[in-house]
Amino acid sequence: MTSGGQPLSYNRAPAPDLAPWVGRLYVTKVTAPEDYRLSCGLFNDTACVRIQLAGDWRAVTATGPEHFGKAALFFGPQSRRMPVSVTGSFTSVGLALRPGACLTLQGLHVREFVDRLVVTDAVKTPSANILSRIDPDGTPEDWLQGLEEMIRQRIAQIDAKQPDPIISRFEELAFSNPNITVAQAARDCGVERRKLERMVSRDFGMSPKQVLRRARALDMASYLRGVADRNEGDEITLRYYDESHLIHEFTELFGMSPRQFQSTPQPILTLALESRQARRLEALKRLQPGEDRPWA
Repeated sequence: MTSGGQPLSYNRAPAPDLAPWVGRLYVTKVTAPEDYRLSCGLFNDTACVRIQLAGDWRAVTATGPEHFGKAALFFGPQSRRMPVSVTGSFTSVGLALRPGACLTLQGLHVREFVDRLVVTDAVKTPSANILSRIDPDGTPEDWLQGLEEMIRQRIAQIDAKQPDPIISRFEELAFSNPNITVAQAARDCGVERRKLERMVSRDFGMSPKQVLRRARALDMASYLRGVADRNEGDEITLRYYDESHLIHEFTELFGMSPRQFQSTPQPILTLALESRQARRLEALKRLQPGEDRPWA
């Protein structure tokens, strides 16, 4: 729970040997009446594998409405909030892949999956194989270790390369300073701007400018939901030129104004935002894995 009473998922950093490919792992379990429908959204900045073990799920994607129950799903990165809803109790287990990991592990170009989701069979990983790794009698940590072993086996099977260091550096810049210009980011990454644009489009699924804009909005959303380091509050707010800039950009990406977002319950989205913020602070060495988070 956050200090404000917001329920949180169980999420953690991957094992050190998987850190170049995996950004975060999580388990969420929620008990609700059978006919209770929770409408919310998701907004993730990286591709994710999500294993839905319970709940009747619906989502509005770039290719239209999707409806699924128990399934292993591949979500591409999202350019804006994706409306989702779930009816009844639900259990979700998953991992977030770092930029570039889809290419090195599966040969996938994530730009083909932006704002989409597919059953993992469509990305060369049979859903049945993933579901078989989730023992219903196991603990959440057992489940996450099973997913880690799946990734570990894949790396060994193909002797997978790590994502390009340039992409890892750009990911760090998006975490630390999303107001950086693309030209300055290219200089910091040690490449020409055009090369950075090609690489980011390939491994993030969108342009560097879009990635940075999204990172700025996700940090603001985390602050509004109480799952960001409050000491960063002024810095996060001052990334926008003025209130009009904030309202316009935030509304475009989240489909509602910052004030509406703050006052409207966002339980599923808040879980994802909190997990990302923990990952971000750990990547920036402001938080150690397992250490108490500023919002807890």
